[in-house]
Amino acid sequence: QVQLVESGGGLVQAGGSLRLSCAASGRTFSDYAMGWFRQAPGKEREFVAAISRIGGSSSSADSVKGRFTISRDNAKNTVYLQMNSLKPEDTAVYYCAADRTAQRVVHLSSRSYEYWGQGTQVTVSS
Repeated sequence: QVQLVESGGGLVQAGGSLRLSCAASGRTFSDYAMGWFRQAPGKEREFVAAISRIGGSSSSADSVKGRFTISRDNAKNTVYLQMNSLKPEDTAVYYCAADRTAQRVVHLSSRSYEYWGQGTQVTVSS
């Protein structure tokens, strides 16, 4: 089992920044690629960004490219999502997830991820 706990969400004005953190415990963190997903009210959960086991590969959704950056610190068992230039359409519950996969591989589909956190709310006001 892998336990994931997100933090860092909140209310921010458009154009502002937030950094989300996701702390993992229970298994060897570097055995897992990590992803961030989000779900807005009335919408399906969507991919935001993902990073490979040791951080050599990453991917992000077109909607956040150039604004959001995913990173990880395997010594701290933590993955981060730095969100800049936030827009009202970024408002959602943000989830981190863990995917036991090969090195350098990142998956964009939520079906690849075995473990999920409970989410943290991000609200961007206009």
